Amino acid sequence: MTVCFDTDLIIRYGGRGPRYTSYPTALQFSDEMTADDYRENAIASNSSELPLSLYVHIPFCHTLCYYCGCNKIVTRNQDRVGRYIEMLYREIDMQSELFDKSRKIEQLHFGGGTPTYLDQQQLDDLMAKLRSAFTFDASDKREFSIEVDPRTVDEYDIRHLAELGFNRLSLGIQDFDPIVQKAVNRTQTTDDVLKLTLSARDAGFESISFDLIYGLPHQTVVSFDRTLDLVIGMQPDRLAIYNYAHLPQRFKGQRMINDADIPTPEVKLDILHRTIDTLCGAGYEYIGMDHFALPDDELVLARRDGTLQRNFQGYSTHRECDLVALGVSAIGHIGNVFAQSAVTTMEYEALIENGQLPISKGIAVDEDDLLRAEVIQSLMCYDKLSFDDFGKQHDIDFPSYFADEIERLRPLADDNLIKLDRSGIEITQQGRLLLRSIAMVFDRYINQASNDNRFSKAI
Repeated sequence: MTVCFDTDLIIRYGGRGPRYTSYPTALQFSDEMTADDYRENAIASNSSELPLSLYVHIPFCHTLCYYCGCNKIVTRNQDRVGRYIEMLYREIDMQSELFDKSRKIEQLHFGGGTPTYLDQQQLDDLMAKLRSAFTFDASDKREFSIEVDPRTVDEYDIRHLAELGFNRLSLGIQDFDPIVQKAVNRTQTTDDVLKLTLSARDAGFESISFDLIYGLPHQTVVSFDRTLDLVIGMQPDRLAIYNYAHLPQRFKGQRMINDADIPTPEVKLDILHRTIDTLCGAGYEYIGMDHFALPDDELVLARRDGTLQRNFQGYSTHRECDLVALGVSAIGHIGNVFAQSAVTTMEYEALIENGQLPISKGIAVDEDDLLRAEVIQSLMCYDKLSFDDFGKQHDIDFPSYFADEIERLRPLADDNLIKLDRSGIEITQQGRLLLRSIAMVFDRYINQASNDNRFSKAI
């Protein structure tokens, strides 16, 4: 399905809202969810016999990228890194005791920070620790991915990652323009990225993803066009094109960016419009939100066969897995429970030293949350929802249960963001860029009339 770029609708509906990597969102997490609650739910989840997805957070970076809003630690202090890894190993031991060894790890993701901050020996040891604690799926079904800062690796490191079992690679590019790179303190050459991409292909990586950001200082439509041309020439399987949210009051590093150098909202829209047209014209399919993929990529196939999901890694496959999260600030999803680890390393390490799981907050979702989460997933992953099919699946009368929400959808239908009739909801080409705004109608925690600055803008 193609995208129709309607500037007027984007301006009217492109306000702030959740990205819906979970529902309820992390803003609803509270300290009422304890480590004991998590432990009880994790053990109970073994009766499902579902496979597992494992997320490992490595928070360290060598240098500060000024745009970054992630949970990271910029340091070259190896003692600090060593202590964190020691605590991470203890958490691995505690977490692995909760899950039956028969539940295979089908999906693994190393995120950060910069996971490739760790040297080869540290990565060897960490993977060996994980393999001893959990049962890894060795089949082609597995999806083991790692985020890579191209400045931290060479072709030998890429080959080493493949030997460790990783088969998916995500390269943080952001922009190839040297002026933009200097302004955000992230300089890397096109040749270096090309060499790494070719090395990853040679090493057998099945999927390579690039991350780009639009709205960075000094970007123009013309300059980002050049970046897109270079990216298309390298043919990554997937692309994530993120909107830069300038929030210097929240992220100190962003104070290094001159406000006057940031593109105007109008220029950002022009860059986004051009990006969508260029990528779709080059053969990429628009998955949703900020994700694109080649037609034979697993994201596209999952969208077709009903196994696509949104979680804390964005759009992903393996929807049937329980998500076990390891490391500072990491968020897991086991059964009907979301749980987040302590967000500072000091608290995270102190809890583990005291022999406790480092869970600091979370939420146990109720039946209404589950229904709304399923509605939001359907709209954001598949652009449609059948009232009759959903009602039969969940034993409800959809038009009655969501009567208020259907009424709130009618103005969106009048503006042609959606098609709404007795059979269900279908998102139009004009509405595909505004999935967040459409999904918000079903979010019971949001004040529909507000423009909550805790969220980023939809566009």
